[in-house]
Amino acid sequence: MTMLARFCRIVVLVVATLVVRAAYMHAQETQPHLIDLVADSDSRYKIAGMRTPEITVKAGEPVVLRVTAHRGRSWNRDGSIHGFTLLRAKDRTKVEGWDLLFKPGTQEFQLTAPAEPGEYVAQCTVICSEEHEGMHLKFTVLP
Repeated sequence: MTMLARFCRIVVLVVATLVVRAAYMHAQETQPHLIDLVADSDSRYKIAGMRTPEITVKAGEPVVLRVTAHRGRSWNRDGSIHGFTLLRAKDRTKVEGWDLLFKPGTQEFQLTAPAEPGEYVAQCTVICSEEHEGMHLKFTVLP
């Protein structure tokens, strides 16, 4: 094999490696951020491994919210047993697209994180028990 042929072969291998790596990195960036959340019968949001549940996402990233909802003492007429609405912490205004109702069992919601970095609050919108007012969590959006 000539020197030029070896050089060309090496260049092809390097370029192929870079293309595969770029494709892998792109796939990693486009995978949605999976958040497993429990809306429990004691009127609390729970996230495995967290004493105080908190969600942190990047601005504008795709999010899959996988919720397992357990029936509390009361529920809506439509069968919703818990809710989840996202509010801006500074003025308590709702974030569009983040007003969700949960039925018993597990369901997934395809969402997009807010574009504006900052502090948010997620709270239940279904009067699920006398403890309903305590059903909230901190939601942080990073730049």
